[in-house]
Amino acid sequence: MKRENWIGIIAVGGLFMAILIIPTLIVVPFTGSNDMDQVRETPQEQQAELPQDLSPFTVRVLRSSGEVEKVPLETYVARVVASEMPANFEVEALKAQSLAARTYITGQLENGSPVSEKADVTDTVQHQVYKNDVELRQQWQDAYQGNMKKINEAVKATAGEIITYERKPITAAFFSTSNGFTENAEDYWENEIPYLKSVESPWDQSSPKFKDQKIISSEELQATLGVSTIAGTTLTKTQGNRVDEVHFGDKTFTGREIREAFSLSSSDFTMSQKGDHIIFTTKGYGHGVGMSQYGANGMAKDGRTYKDIVKHYYKGIEISPLSTQTALK
Repeated sequence: MKRENWIGIIAVGGLFMAILIIPTLIVVPFTGSNDMDQVRETPQEQQAELPQDLSPFTVRVLRSSGEVEKVPLETYVARVVASEMPANFEVEALKAQSLAARTYITGQLENGSPVSEKADVTDTVQHQVYKNDVELRQQWQDAYQGNMKKINEAVKATAGEIITYERKPITAAFFSTSNGFTENAEDYWENEIPYLKSVESPWDQSSPKFKDQKIISSEELQATLGVSTIAGTTLTKTQGNRVDEVHFGDKTFTGREIREAFSLSSSDFTMSQKGDHIIFTTKGYGHGVGMSQYGANGMAKDGRTYKDIVKHYYKGIEISPLSTQTALK
């Protein structure tokens, strides 16, 4: 073959190889790294964050692991709401829960009752349930972004607002589901609290926790209370239609004592006996004092605002700016 023909073949082959190699050189540095993944994830991460300037202080949370997390106030509020109330609830109900959560931690800090020198609150029902970002992502999986976006909207819409009575943060008690009424504070706890009074809450019947049953053996009743039968038992009721006292002959127990002894859903219960078993039938879920969460959601579905909700469940209160709390300045 002539020399010029070989040169032509080599030139064409080189051009062909260049066509194959050059795009590869351009693409490989990007597809072989995590940079593109990071670029895609950044907007999602930002979507789930609250602006730092919303929070005037941080909250120190003692985790069940023993570690202490320092969290900006409004981030703490959002994570408490995410942990305490179903994310599929109406936004106005989530706003009401945001006020309750923010009010609780404000009162905790203002009263100067930290759990230790390093922590203000725990992450349990002793204070407010708190899950961090990693735990919420694990819990919600693909629903995380949508759920946190919704909750953060509720938190941002109420940022810096708390519930006060006579210019002080209230004890913002809440619970899952009422029996149709909330409970007077003094009928479940020891002391009367003027804004925690029994009110109607008819929206709760749609709650999946509205009714429940618990069956125990007569032997368990005997071992726990010292009685073997409920024959002749009488009950008295509170204003909120929960059990005030149970009289087993000469033995008397409060409704709360019975509820806690047998881990009942509510202190609104009736008792019946079948053979060697006692059947407790309950209405509602929780202690019944303060704001009903399912009631709040029902009010929101009826078109009520978060302000309507908190003013219904907490009597004679005001919604005040956090800046009025001098002890936190």
